[in-house]
Parts: sequence; structure tokens; C-alpha cells
Amino acid sequence: MREGFLLTRAWRDTPRGLELDFWWATASGPVRTRHTQQEAIFFIPAKKSAEAETILRDLSGWRSRLLPMKTREGKPVAALYFQRLSLAREAEKRLTSHTIPCWEADIRPPERFLMERFITAGALIDDSAGRAAMSIDPKLAPADYRPTLKLASVDIETSMDAKRLFSIGVWSAETRCVFMVADKPGRQPLTDEDGAELIYCTDEKQCLQLFLQWLQSEDPDALIGWNLVQFDLWVLTSIAERLRMPLTLARAGERIHWREEKGEGGRRFISVPGRVMLDGIELIKAANYQFDSYALDAVAGELLGQGKLLHGASRGEDIARLFCDDKPALARYNLKDCQLVWDIFAQQKLLDFAIVRSQLTGLLLDRIGGSVAAFEYSYLPRLHRAGFIAPNLGELRSDIVSPGGYVMDSVPGIYDHVLVLDFKSLYPSIIRTFYIDPCAFWSAGLSQGSGQRFVPGFNGAEFDRKQALLPEMIEKLWQARDKAKVEGDQPLSYAIKIIMNSFYGVLGSTGCRFFDPRIASSITLRGHEIIQTSKQWIEQQGYRVIYGDTDSLFVWLCENDSNLETQAAYDIGRELARQLNHWWRETLEKKYKIDSALEIEFETHYRKFLMPTVRGSEEGSKKRYAGLASRPDGEELVFKGLESVRTDWTRLAREFQTELYRRVFAGESYRQYILNAVEELVAGSCDDKLVYRKRLRRRLDDYEKNIPPHVQAARKWRDWSGESLRRGDWVSYLITVNGPEPAEQVRSPIDYEHYRERQLAPVADGILYFVNDSLAAITDQQMSLFG
Repeated sequence: MREGFLLTRAWRDTPRGLELDFWWATASGPVRTRHTQQEAIFFIPAKKSAEAETILRDLSGWRSRLLPMKTREGKPVAALYFQRLSLAREAEKRLTSHTIPCWEADIRPPERFLMERFITAGALIDDSAGRAAMSIDPKLAPADYRPTLKLASVDIETSMDAKRLFSIGVWSAETRCVFMVADKPGRQPLTDEDGAELIYCTDEKQCLQLFLQWLQSEDPDALIGWNLVQFDLWVLTSIAERLRMPLTLARAGERIHWREEKGEGGRRFISVPGRVMLDGIELIKAANYQFDSYALDAVAGELLGQGKLLHGASRGEDIARLFCDDKPALARYNLKDCQLVWDIFAQQKLLDFAIVRSQLTGLLLDRIGGSVAAFEYSYLPRLHRAGFIAPNLGELRSDIVSPGGYVMDSVPGIYDHVLVLDFKSLYPSIIRTFYIDPCAFWSAGLSQGSGQRFVPGFNGAEFDRKQALLPEMIEKLWQARDKAKVEGDQPLSYAIKIIMNSFYGVLGSTGCRFFDPRIASSITLRGHEIIQTSKQWIEQQGYRVIYGDTDSLFVWLCENDSNLETQAAYDIGRELARQLNHWWRETLEKKYKIDSALEIEFETHYRKFLMPTVRGSEEGSKKRYAGLASRPDGEELVFKGLESVRTDWTRLAREFQTELYRRVFAGESYRQYILNAVEELVAGSCDDKLVYRKRLRRRLDDYEKNIPPHVQAARKWRDWSGESLRRGDWVSYLITVNGPEPAEQVRSPIDYEHYRERQLAPVADGILYFVNDSLAAITDQQMSLFG
């Protein structure tokens, strides 16, 4: 027996039947297992078995079997087993054309094989027969195994149209080199410090061949890069096709496979048997890091304090020039990009995050998103053992609408001493406490009895506490997260948090086969009830709740005592949380005979706090506030939903807001600061801070009415430079007297009045309103002094 971690999985129909192929990373190197004579499976109504036999009578290589399982309506089912997946798909097509439902036909054999054995990523492999290149039909069992994967960071440089290959850079624990197209072959040291080497190749074909030879020799488990799949590997594939040579990225001579989303700008996906392709952009987004720009230069600058060796809009021309005039300089640029990706992965522990997420969910390392798939992977085998099969997507039709999280009307103003009390993972704790679960819901609906076995939900839903699967799943994750926190395992802790919090989103999504608005609303409406009831309890203690948002309550401690000590505020916050948790435990035990998993925590103390109004009215805003938070090491200015944390506002507005709010919260003079800011703007001293950035959500020509500013700028860039931007690209632009213009080529004078009215004034007036002042009043008064 040895431990392995799943890298890739695949299936194939063969003359001998369906075969499954898995590649595993182990301590002794990569291992491939093949599982033969497997079957594809789906379910049909038991009463339709005879009819199905007739419809499929001319097909061979399949069998049926009645099972002690049922649909959510309680109807018995039969399982159909097929020796080939193609046969299963043909059978499904025939049966559905005869209005016979086929359930779980979309579950692919490799996933079903692993999930029914409760194997997510780690496994014990019984290869006692020997350690050959491939192990045939070994027994597999689940294991909690975290491997040390062998990585290599890869980056390519090309001509501006990406049709001509210049170089391929590689950075790994063993290798630092650049393969460069040149007039003649040769080698030379690239740097003095790390032993990096520049390898000259006679043409593109040799450059690609030497890279692929290196890949097979060093044999990394995973390649990492920045935009690795969407650009680097896609370009290399195109170049290899042009050169009529195989792109042997996979292990054991297997072929790679591409899949593209339909439509212009659609995403591309690559399958490389035996090796994982990890894209830094996708992974850092999955780990919930937020950046104004996800370009490598920007992310590396923020995280590492260093960036690319070439910058700016002319980088493409610079690369072409260096390729002609200074190949070593281009090689150093190429290799630096590889190093930046390597260092980001290491510093942010992105690989650790991907590994624990895969181990928890069953999602492959390179799978991005996939909340629904992760939920179903864990839930389906447990559902089957409870005696149910899963419905198909979209089967349920309902007029019930499940509301979102509860957002309380806010009380706008500037406050002294506001506490934030936050329910820890509110929706998962509601699922645990009230036994909210599809299987429990179906079971309760099929049962004739009533009483303490059933916990009421909303919109007529009830849940059978003896058949609930999710509460136990969440409880185990909860305990694992608490342990990870104690042990300082941040990647595991964060991965668990994301997974637990995704459960409601999955159950509330029409893209999930388990979606039912009665289940989803039993979570959200219970959340509404908990927040509203908690508000009433807090106000009975003599405090005022000025805002509440999904799982948080903002509590104003005092109307008359602004001199309350910070420590006293902390003591009040902790005591309120303790008493409220106790109250909920007693209340739920008394009312429902259930144990409360609700846990409210004292999260933040704001010494100064602003709840703004909706712009242009006196109504309090929602999901927008700012405050001066007390921290163990001092105070921190916090913004939520305001301009300083929004990427669609300029750097001018963000910096202006930060300093202005600091001054107002500190009781400092702010009028001269505002005047200086306006004067510097008009004088042209802030031009580098006036750039707007926004992403194209559609193709340029798809915008027909009410053309937004960033699209106007993108069209001007296309007309002026001949380069067209694609859907998903970012547009940087300024507002000029002749409208929006691309930041790379501003031809008209900047419209400073626009920035004063649309950037500085809204930011200033958001807080000055509460001190009976405004930007217009300040600037008009200054102008009157010189009138």
C-alpha cells in the first residue's frame, strides 16, 4: 500500500469495455492506475423497466437491476449498467425520447468510481503486485494525503500577434533556463547568482523540442504560470500544429485535449494526462485575493514588492526589439516572469490551498469554481446510502421565491463607539441547527407522522432530523477548521470556510440538481428571523442597532458618552456576544428541542463610524460604511462598499477619501485640505491619478445603445492604434473635453471639471453632509474671497 494524490482522471471505451485511468503523485514518483471492465450507470423508474427492455432490445452489453432506492417522490428505481459509456449515452437518448426519465446519467464514470469510494484526492493504492509503470485494477481506499508536488514555472515570449515564438522560460527547483530562438545553437550563463542558462536554438521547432525534452526529463507534476492555459499553452499548441509536431506535454505519450466555450472570447480548457496545469490568475481569484488588476506586474508589485523588467503599453514593441538586438536581456525578462509566478505561489501558499481544496471537495487541482460539482461529489454517495437517487437538473417547477440575506434599513450618521457582532458562518450553522437538508426534506415529505422528529422550516418545509446528511458534513468541516486554526494551517482553514459557505449558494442555485426554493428559503428566512430577533434582544439590553447585514449587527453603544474607553467597549462586546449565544441556546432548546450551533462573535469595535446616506437622499445606505477600527496594534481606517475600495473609481478619489475621512474622524481641520486637492487637480498635478479602469463585458460591436465611457475609449483605441480589445479585457481611460479617451493615447485636454464634480464632490459630500458642509460650499467660499 502507498499513498497517492490524484492529478488527472480519464476514461475510454475499449473493445474490452469501459476503462478508467488515474494518475497519482506519490512519494516515490508518479503512479498510473487503470481500472478495467467498469460500467456506466444511470437510473430509471422501476415501473418502466419492461418498457426499457423493449426499447433497448437491439443493444448488447448492458444489464438492469432493481435496487432498494427511490426518487425524492418515493418511487422505486432500477439501475441500468453499461459496458461502454457510448452505449449508455445511446440508451439515454432512446429512453428520454420515449419520455422515460434517466437520472444521474450525467455523472461521468471516473467521478462516480471515486466518489462512491469516498475518495476525493488522496488515496491508498494497493499495488502489492509490483511497482510497474501502470497498476491494473488495484484496490483504492480514501486517505488524507498531502503530497509534495514537483513544480515548474513556465512563460513564453512571442511576437505581438502571438504567431511567432521567441523564447520559453523555465523556473523550477532544479532548473532555471530560457530556450531562445536564434541564428545558431549555443549556451551561455544568463545570470551570475542562480546558475540560470540561456540555450540558443536554431529555429522555433528546435526551441519547442528542447523544451519538451526538458519537460519529459525533469518530469514535473504540475506546470504553473500566469495566464498559462488561455495564452501560453494555447499559443504553443497553435505553433506546434503549424510546425506539424506533437506537443508532448502529457506523461506516457498520452495526447492532450482542448475544450473551448462557445462564442467570441470563450474560455479554453486543457486536459494533460498525468500533469496538472495551474494558472496563477485563476487560483489567486479562487483563494479570494482581490486586486485592482490581475496582471502579473500589478499582483507581483503588491505582493512581492517587485515586478516585470519591462513595463508600459510599449512592452510588446520592446520585446520584439530585444529579440532582435539583445537576446540575453529578453531572456532575463522571460525568466523574471517565471520567477515572479514561482514566488507568488510560494508566498501565498497557492499550491497548498489547491491541494487541500481538492482533498476536501473532489475537484481536480486545476478545476476553478465548481461549487455545485464539489457539493454533489460529497453529497451523492451519502444520499445513495440513505436510499435516494438524485433528481435531474431543472426537474422541479415552483412559484416560490427564496429571498436573499436580510439587509436592515440603516440609520445614517457619524457615531462614536459602534460594535460589530457577527454570526460565525451563519448559513452553515443554520443548516446544522435546523437539520436543513434535501434528503431530510424528502424524507419528511414521505413520512406520515409528525412531532419532535421533524423540524419546521419555511414555506411549508419540514426536515427529518434522522435523515439529515448536511449537518454532519458541516460539523466535521467545522471541527476540521477549528483544528486548522489552532495548528496555524491557513490554507486548510480558508478552504474549509469557502466550502462551508458555498453550501447555501449551491442549494439556492437553479444550476444545482438539489435546488428547491423551500429548502433555500428555510435557510435565508431563518437568517432573517435570527437577525431581527437578535436586534430586538440587543435593544432590550439598552443599546441601539443602527444596521444589520445578512449575518452582522452594528450596535451603537452610547448616545451621550463619547469618552467611553476602548477596553470598556471590548468588554461590552464580548459580554453581549456571550449572553446572546446563551439566550439562543435556551430559546431553541425550549421551542424546538434542538441544540443551537449558532455562534455570534464580537468582531470589531469602531471608535468612529460613518453610516452614509444614499447619494442624493436622506435615506440610509446599505452595504456601505466607513469607520476607525480599534486594533491591538493601533487604529485602522476601514471602508466597505465606498469609493476607496471600488476599482471603478479613480486613484484620485480613493486617496482623497482616505485622507478626508481620517481628518474628519480625528476631528482635524479638513477645509484647506479640500481646497488644496481641488487646486492640484485643476493645475494638472494629479493627472496620473485620473485613470478609470473597467472590463469589457461584451464584444465591442455588441454595444449599440447608451455606449458606456470605457467602450467609447476602447473604440477610439481600435481606430487610432489598429488593435482591438476582446471581451474580458480591461480598458484604461480618462475623461477629456472630447469625451473618454484611452489612457495610452490621450489626444485632448483633460476635463478637470468632470473629476471635480464626479470624483471629489461625491466623496467629500458623503461625510461632510453630517457636519453641515459640502465641497461646493468650501470651494464657492474660497472663490468669493477673490471675487
